[in-house]
This record gives sequence, C-alpha cells and structure tokens, in this order.
Amino acid sequence: MTDQDKAIHIEDDDARAASTPGVVRRVLAIGLLIAILAMSAAWIIPALWG
Repeated sequence: MTDQDKAIHIEDDDARAASTPGVVRRVLAIGLLIAILAMSAAWIIPALWG
C-alpha cells in the first residue's frame, strides 16, 4: 500500500519526456508580426488611395 500524502517531484524535462526549445514562443511571435503587418496594410493601403 502506498502513502498518498507524499508529494512527487519530477523535473520538467523528465515529466514531458522532451526538451522545451521555445518553439511555441517563436510561432506566436511570428503570428503576431504577420497579424500586425496585415492589419497595417489593410488600414494604410485604403488610406493612400481613398
């Protein structure tokens, strides 16, 4: 029978069975940059021609 009151501490890399190189952070940054550029183009181009 095991004692359920004891906390188990595992390192992040061991728990995930992988490393965390920050890929999600890069994808979010690139997506944000694309969104800013698209919104700026949608605002600037009609302002120049209108």
